[in-house]
Amino acid sequence: MSAAPPPPGAAHSHHKQYFYWGKESQFLFSGWPDNNSGMYALALILVFFLAILVEFLSNLNLVKPGSNRVATVFFQAGIHAIRAGFAYIVILAVASYNGGVFIAAVLGHAVGYVIFGSRLAKKDLDKA
Repeated sequence: MSAAPPPPGAAHSHHKQYFYWGKESQFLFSGWPDNNSGMYALALILVFFLAILVEFLSNLNLVKPGSNRVATVFFQAGIHAIRAGFAYIVILAVASYNGGVFIAAVLGHAVGYVIFGSRLAKKDLDKA
């Protein structure tokens, strides 16, 4: 006689959903960074720079006035798709619930915004 299966959702009830701190994590790839301090640091740097890249692509404007409208739309759609893909990778990394990854992502977005999206980055600043 076999035991009855657990109710739906019960199999994962032992996992708590909160941020934890430390290098004992796994995200983006199976077995990575896998409790290795050097790989964990590399992973944090990767998430940081991916977040900066997302901000760069969000503020990228390569369309010249008078460009072919159809080509412009397809080009912008391609850039948008690439940006969305990188943003989803950052989101997946943050979904590891590792506090260091969360901080790296937030700081990367903040630094990227200051460099590429803020008024400080705009060339046509008002002198007033």
